[in-house]
Amino acid sequence: MGEDEVIAATREWLEKAVIGLNLCPFAKAVYVKNQVRFVVSAAKHLDGWLEDLDRELDFLAEADPEQVDTTLLIHSTLLPDFLDFNDFMQLAEAAVEEHGLEGVIQIASFHPQFQFEGTAPDDMGNFTNRAPYPTLHLLREASIARAVEAFPEAETIYQRNIETLEVLGRPAWEALLVRTKT
Repeated sequence: MGEDEVIAATREWLEKAVIGLNLCPFAKAVYVKNQVRFVVSAAKHLDGWLEDLDRELDFLAEADPEQVDTTLLIHSTLLPDFLDFNDFMQLAEAAVEEHGLEGVIQIASFHPQFQFEGTAPDDMGNFTNRAPYPTLHLLREASIARAVEAFPEAETIYQRNIETLEVLGRPAWEALLVRTKT
């Protein structure tokens, strides 16, 4: 699958699910201002993906937030197994520390088979973090703080998302994202 197709599928997921279902009330503002950077890693091995992450951490830390506020680092073929991806997140978090960016940038994880601990694989709550491809979402903590300040009940988002997806149901979720893979 080519880079353009990967980005198109990720944009569709972002537009229809994340923004369309209001799973993240903060996403629309940066998306419509074109402040979301989409990067597709072509790395053949995990070391290469970590090198791409290193570059993106440096880039985001130096970029003007008015130009690039957040980055989605996507890989279409590595780590198709969620448990392997989940283990990889420890290395990704360590990279944030190695760059001295704790408290500056954090990483959220999305995966086609995302599963919260203690849930069944088909639990609709898992779909809150299911993207078409394994994705590392690099977020500026200052932006998160501003968004949370503007959204007084941010701690309720998670539960509201689960309720939204439970009401929506699996068939409607799949119909929503016909082009993207889940």
